[in-house]
Formats: sequence, C-alpha cells, structure tokens
Amino acid sequence: MKFTIDRDALLKSLTHVQSVVERRNTIPILSNVLLRADDGGVEMTATDMDIAVVEKVAADVSQKGTTTVPAHTIFDIVRKLEDGAQVELGGGSEEGQIALRSGRSTLKLATLPSEDFPAMSDDDMPHSFTLPAAQLCKLIDRTRFAISTEETRYYLNGIYLHAADGDDGKVLRAVATDGHRLARMDVAVPDGADGMPGVIVPRKTVTELRKLIDEVDDEVSIALSDTKIRFAVGGVVLTSKLIDGTFPDYDRVIPVGNDKYMEVACHKFERAVDLVSTISTEKSRAIKLSLGDNSLTLSATSPDAGSATEELEVDWGDDPLEIGFNSRYLIDITQQIKGEKARFALSDSASPTLVRDLTDAGALYVLMPMRV
Repeated sequence: MKFTIDRDALLKSLTHVQSVVERRNTIPILSNVLLRADDGGVEMTATDMDIAVVEKVAADVSQKGTTTVPAHTIFDIVRKLEDGAQVELGGGSEEGQIALRSGRSTLKLATLPSEDFPAMSDDDMPHSFTLPAAQLCKLIDRTRFAISTEETRYYLNGIYLHAADGDDGKVLRAVATDGHRLARMDVAVPDGADGMPGVIVPRKTVTELRKLIDEVDDEVSIALSDTKIRFAVGGVVLTSKLIDGTFPDYDRVIPVGNDKYMEVACHKFERAVDLVSTISTEKSRAIKLSLGDNSLTLSATSPDAGSATEELEVDWGDDPLEIGFNSRYLIDITQQIKGEKARFALSDSASPTLVRDLTDAGALYVLMPMRV
C-alpha cells in the first residue's frame, strides 16, 4: 500500500476516527485504525466494538492495499507535522511496519494484519430519515446534560430518541434523565421517522456524533433498527449499537398540576445561583429559593464557610414559597434556556418543578427539589 495525502485532510479525518478508540485496550487491534487505499482515495475505520466510524478522504493512491496502524500514534504524528505538508504513507518497509514520510521526516509505525480488524455487521436498518444538522444539535444539546452516569441504571446512560405526540401533532423527541432532573426536546418529525421504534442512543455515541455535526450545516442521514443506529454526515458514517433496555415512562414524572409561576431573567438568575452556591460546601451545593411578592431570595449556609444571600426581582404573584435545589442542576438547566427569561411552574416545596424556555415551546425540563 502506498499513497500521498495532504496533511490537513489526513488530520481532519484522523481526528474523527481516532476519537472512538479507547486509550487502554486489552485487544491490541482495537487500538488501531484500518486504512484501505483504492482508486477513490483512502478509507479509514476505527471501532471500540460498540461504535464504528468510517471516513473516506481523497488521496493520490499509487499502490492499493489495506493495513492497520496505531490510531493515537499516527494522529499525534500528523498533528505535529507542518500545515500544508504532503504525507506519504507506505512503500518499502519491513514486515509488520509501515513508513510515514513528510519533508525530511521518516517515521516507521508498527502494523497489525487488517484481517484481524473487527467488522461491525451492517444489519438491515428498516427505518431511515434525514434531519438538518441544526435540529439534531438542538436535540442533543438540550438534553445530554441530564444523561445518567450511574452504570447500574444502564438504560438511563443515553438519550431516548422516539416519535411522539406533541401539542401540535407528531414530533421527534429526545429525552434524558438521571432521576434528579429530566430534559425533553421536540422538533418537527421528519418524513420516515413516524414509525421508528423508541431507541436509547449511548452517551459515548452522542458525544462522538456531536463532534461530527459541529462542523457541518448539511442534512444528517439517520437509519436505525431495534439494535443499531447509523448517522451519515459529510463524508463520515458513524454506526453504533443501541442500549438494550427499556427507558422508563418519563411522562409520569412531568407534573401537570403546577399552577404557581415564576418568571426570571435567565442570565441574572444563573449568576446569582452560581455566586450563592459557592458558600455551600456539600457535594450537592444545595441552595434555597424563597419566593414572595415579586421577589426571589437565594440563600445557602455552611457551618464551615458561612452564609450567602442574593435577592432578585421576579414575576411572582402567589403565596410565599420556599424550595431547595441542587445548584449545579439549576445552572445546567438555565444554561439551556436561549431566551431572556425562564418560566418555573411550581406546586409546593416537595413536588417536581417544571422549567420552560419562553422562546422555544419544544424544550421542557423537570427538576426534583431537595431538602435544605
């Protein structure tokens, strides 16, 4: 195998594929990226057995062939080469090695047989549709902060993607929850997604996908079955196994009777929460919200650090109410609000609170209170 490629094009593709490769692997071949050179250029593949990323990049191929090289090593080498350099890979090296040349630099990389590289079976994916990258970004960004990291509740370790009935008809909905907070985001259901099964997209897949769509404004092609999902964006194809579990009935935790409303300026509220919670030394960073007569007082106390309060003007016309929250969760939610104001719908100090973005009806957040 031998090909010549522009350093910047090679680096961009290696950035995409090496990202899924785990730093520590008990199976040596999984530390490598598969390179396949043919008339159309070079195809690069990396996998951790749960996710596979494939990208084709243009190159001047003088000798076809396949091999595998250490993913992180070749990425680090190419990253350190000069911008705009030409990179030649292959040709005239010993068995079990491949030469990488650029300018006056020559490096030899260890290879492993390409036949040992695992292939992720491309099962039949009966459901397919396209979604603008901006809408997919929105589904991910407004929900992924609430994905659970608790491995025992593995079915919460991802985003639940499904077609659902919204207020104005069918929607494509993303939901994530860790049991303390819940995030739900709706976009218009695209053609072909109406009959899709509800699937749980794993946290690592969500992270890798978000990196890929950050660079494009195109449509993203999505295909899925009950066990796998495939995203094609630009020249990259990401295929992932889905979480094999049942996502809980999230509708049960979304309160419907909350009839006390607080509207607050988001930026000021987030800053006040962040400031006051500095005093709270516990892991939960608990703060208390005291509402009354169009004012909100945020307070926190700690036997070690002292106490803090801040008062804000809010829209509140109900009886006084005190409620406690984890400040980190409050900040996570308010950071998702894109409008100037957030609306909190409350019931009492022990019931879940509903938070909405006044400029985006598709976004909904639920936060469990805590005793302060």
